[in-house]
Amino acid sequence: MPDRDDALPGRETYPFHVPERHTVLGNRIQPPYPDGIETAYFALGCFWGAERLFWRLDGVYSTAVGYQNGFTPYPTYEEVCSGRTGHAEAVLVAFDPEVVSYERLLQVFFTEHDPTQGMRQGNDVGTQYRSGIYYADERQKQTAERVLSGYQDALKGRGLGQITTTVEPAGQFYFAEDHHQQYLDKVPNGYCGLAGTGVACQAGAGVDGSAVG
Repeated sequence: MPDRDDALPGRETYPFHVPERHTVLGNRIQPPYPDGIETAYFALGCFWGAERLFWRLDGVYSTAVGYQNGFTPYPTYEEVCSGRTGHAEAVLVAFDPEVVSYERLLQVFFTEHDPTQGMRQGNDVGTQYRSGIYYADERQKQTAERVLSGYQDALKGRGLGQITTTVEPAGQFYFAEDHHQQYLDKVPNGYCGLAGTGVACQAGAGVDGSAVG
């Protein structure tokens, strides 16, 4: 990870167009969202496949991919991939908590990638592919820490490794370029390198080994 002083300088606004509408759900990808819609932020490797996990869930109003919890303002994809911005590839999930809970989103997050790999996810290697939960408020923080602890116990019970996922306050989310948004809708057979541990994250940290989502 670069230090703030060593990060690329960035810019004052987006150097590219950010689309207004979600290609699958039809709703806005940028705030403001309707009353009652909450936001969650997750980093779990390449954001193409990560975004699709969440837009398929009932109760998700919209999703978007972007760059988060780094230093460089308004970065480009190439800059993030250089490792000199400090950002993770992240997914914004706008959801209706009356339909899908934050805990349910966390279950999908932990089940559908390997949170023990550090600065990589499968063949995708680099700081931008790290695992992170970026909480929007104290309630999300407490829920994330509880679910992480329970999932760590589940992994330990299967003889698997230590979770490297960080739980941090959500820094500014910078939207990625237009062609990255809903990429696997635009390119249905496109690359997705996500793979879980084979241990499902369940409510209350129980495990049945099945996939979630």
